[in-house]
Amino acid sequence: MKSLCARRSDLMIGTRAIVILVLALFGAAPLSAQSQTDIPLERGVVSSPILTIDSDRVFQESEFGLRVAQEIEIEGNKLAAENDQIATDLEAEEKALTAQRADMAPEDFRVLADAFDKKVQQTRQEQAAKGRALNALLDEEREVFLTAAAPVLERLMRDAGAAVILDRRTVFVSASAVEITDDAIALLNETIGSGTATSKP
Repeated sequence: MKSLCARRSDLMIGTRAIVILVLALFGAAPLSAQSQTDIPLERGVVSSPILTIDSDRVFQESEFGLRVAQEIEIEGNKLAAENDQIATDLEAEEKALTAQRADMAPEDFRVLADAFDKKVQQTRQEQAAKGRALNALLDEEREVFLTAAAPVLERLMRDAGAAVILDRRTVFVSASAVEITDDAIALLNETIGSGTATSKP
């Protein structure tokens, strides 16, 4: 049988994957070197053929992104607690099985031990599947957000008379680009809010 430490580590794989993904999507990301002269957009006032946006901030700081982050954190914590309880239960079951070993024939004990190992493997797979499902939900929510954000960004482009919006991380240096991140967040909050009406059930 695997050691208890190894089993507990297996059961936590899904939760760790969730934490990594949440940090990747909601954590701060370093930006490439860029000009500090980006001009903040005043809708209907400033005109520019080039706009820049911090796409991570737009998602992270919008009401939609904050709502998703909260929901994923809640579900991730539930899964982590469930994994901890399962690991505790398996530990107790393993101790009880070990206590029977001295009074059993080796072949009889092997049958029970093999069944226990099979149960552990099945449980690990089930918990990992729950972690993957939570990760998939996060990806789905971001896709919904991007779809809903597209017409909002097009509106900001029209207001500025712009031809393109670039992610700030792809811009090495620019003296004339107009930064629209704050305006995008504000307009997204006005139009789609937390996204509860557009998110998938």
